[in-house]
Formats: sequence, C-alpha cells, structure tokens
Amino acid sequence: MLKDKKIAIIGGGKMGSIIAQGLITHKIVPAADIIVTDIDTARLDFLRSSLKLKVSHDNVKAVKGADIIILAVKPQNMAATLKEISSSVNKSKVIISIAAGITTNFIEKLMNKGVRVVRVMPNTPALVGEGAAAVAAGSGAKANDIKLTRAIFNAVGISVEVKEKLMDAVTGLSGSGPAYFFLIIEALIDAGLKTGLSRALAKQLAAQTMLGAARLCIQSDKEPVQLREMVTSPGGTTAAGLKVMEEKNIRAIIVAAVEAATRRSKELASGK
Repeated sequence: MLKDKKIAIIGGGKMGSIIAQGLITHKIVPAADIIVTDIDTARLDFLRSSLKLKVSHDNVKAVKGADIIILAVKPQNMAATLKEISSSVNKSKVIISIAAGITTNFIEKLMNKGVRVVRVMPNTPALVGEGAAAVAAGSGAKANDIKLTRAIFNAVGISVEVKEKLMDAVTGLSGSGPAYFFLIIEALIDAGLKTGLSRALAKQLAAQTMLGAARLCIQSDKEPVQLREMVTSPGGTTAAGLKVMEEKNIRAIIVAAVEAATRRSKELASGK
C-alpha cells in the first residue's frame, strides 16, 4: 500500500522522528523515500546520520515532492505551517496531522478545497513499536486514505478508527496515558525502595509487572475485573494492597486525570 510513496514529515521532534524510525525499521518505507523538515539544524543532522533519510529546512520543497504529508509540528505552529505549504498541496496528496487539539476542519479551512486530511492521535510507546493511535477522517478523506494512514501507524503499534468527535477523549486516555503509567511505575519504585529493594531491581520488577499485566489483558478473553480477581485471594497480600487503593479512591483519581486531559485537548482546539 505504501510502496513507492514519498513521505514528508514536517517536524522532526519526538513523534515525527518516531514515525520515521518505525517506517524504516519495519521496512514499511525505505529511508530514501522519507524527508524530514525542521528549523533545528542540529536535530536534522542527527536524524540524517542516525536514520539515513533526507532532511531539509524547506517545508514547501519537501511537500511538493511528497505523496503523503505528516504534520508533526506543535499545535501553536500549525496555522503558520499550513499557510506556508498550502499553495503546494492539492487533492493528489494525503495530509496526516498528529497535532493535539487541531481539527481536520481547521486544516481544511487553511488549505485548497477538497484536500484529503486525516487526523491521528498517536502516543510515545510507538518508539518501541507498542504505540496506540486513533485515526479520524476529514471531510475530503477517502477510505483508502484511512487504510494508508493506519498502515503507517500499525508499523509502530496498533491503530483504530474513530469519529473525530471522540479524538479529545482519545487524547485524554491513550495520548496522555503513557505518562500516567510512568507515574505509577515511579510510585512502585519508591515503594520498592521503602521496603528494602534496590532502585535497579525495583524498576525492573515494576516495569515488567506492568508490561506483563498489559499483555495478559490484551491476549486474554477475560475482562480486567476478572483478571484482577484471579490475582486476589481473600485475606491475601493483593487484597490488602487493593484495599488501600480503593480507600484512597485511585479509580476516581485516574478518571479525573483523563477528564482533565480531555478538557485540555478541547481547550487547545479552541485556541486557549
């Protein structure tokens, strides 16, 4: 599906470089068919030497030669970037935006009529091939554009298609979610230190335990509540730990965190 497609990634920051690395590592698109642009010369030099792809400061030139344009710029820089490249984008190209809070309608208004836009909310575990990305079609996007976009993000994890109205919720859950889990790992490490483990050992055990629990949840046909009950013997150690978590209302805290991140995504969309 992506054979012979030329890809321009506008923005060589974390997610832009993660996508490029995933496409190259998994042999989805050869490095020779990818160009990354950025204002930071040192960043471009690093990407050129590490990934062996083409780099440039010239967004317009990069877009002209591309079939697929991935917009990986910061939300606050999106309008300026779109105005810069708009004259070089036509219906033959697919635009994929990964900017939080930026709607397909916002992009379409600043581009030529009928432009094919797909909005994506990826997350940072894509760096190790375990990303979770949600994909939403703009008004001009075709079914094949969604398939093509999902092929890109399946190269660095999994992708799902959603209605765009759900993208703020996706941002609050899976877009910001890795940070929530990193905080939990930090807390488990602190607990390990407090109970006598070394930092290195506590980190290894905490991270692997989270990874194992997640993999079991994905591969099992049981619901999370059933898996939790499998681990929890009445009057046992797990029950004692869970009792504290319920008393501290960890469930409500996590729900509130996702709701706060979702609200912030909506604020970004409205320019706040």
